[in-house]
Amino acid sequence: MLYAILCYNSEDVVTAWTKAEDDAVMARLSVVHDRLEATGKLGPSLRLLPTTAATTLRKSDGMVLDGPYAETKEQLLGFYILDIEGLDEGLAIARDLAKANPGGAYELRPISLFLPGGLTA
Repeated sequence: MLYAILCYNSEDVVTAWTKAEDDAVMARLSVVHDRLEATGKLGPSLRLLPTTAATTLRKSDGMVLDGPYAETKEQLLGFYILDIEGLDEGLAIARDLAKANPGGAYELRPISLFLPGGLTA
């Protein structure tokens, strides 16, 4: 089953990390990533650029806005796509990621794969 783990944290906190602090977090995350990759569970994982680089298209009126749609305390900073057995396994992985990168929250969502003109999973 495909799951997304959405990574939320305070962008102000994360962007304030020194290069050494950021490198240390990424090294700890790499341990989890390598284990998931070795078991064939890790799909794409992405770190998003800051919200200052975001552009939002409001679907209701077509208006284009600089920045994210909602102003919140925590921002979506990245995500993982995982091929796992279910929510329990996803929560275990999220807990491992949280040990490597504390703060913020991980939101888990099952994915319904949509392939235009093809099958859905």
